[in-house]
Amino acid sequence: MKGLLILLCLLTTQITQAGTYRWVDENGQTHFGDRPPVNAASDEVTLKAPAPSSDTDARARKQRMNEFLEQTEQERAERNKAKAQQEAKAVKHEAMCESLRSRLKYMKSVSGIYRLNN
Repeated sequence: MKGLLILLCLLTTQITQAGTYRWVDENGQTHFGDRPPVNAASDEVTLKAPAPSSDTDARARKQRMNEFLEQTEQERAERNKAKAQQEAKAVKHEAMCESLRSRLKYMKSVSGIYRLNN
């Protein structure tokens, strides 16, 4: 397992150290590639990517995204709370209806209306 990991690390460093080549074709167009062209003279170019932490726009976008995600999560929590309250109210209402139905059934079976002395 360690041997495979070491081999993978060695291959990765060779791949990452591969150069970038720039050349101009017969039409005057500039091209870039990871392999030098066979039929044209090329120069090896070192490319430097800007550090992502120095990009203020990226930080501002990340902050807006985090604010959006927090707001979305808060709205979801509020909707879930309202839904839970509505479901609890419906259960309570159904229990009250069932209680009143059974009370009405009992009253119909036990009591009667009598008229005494016209």
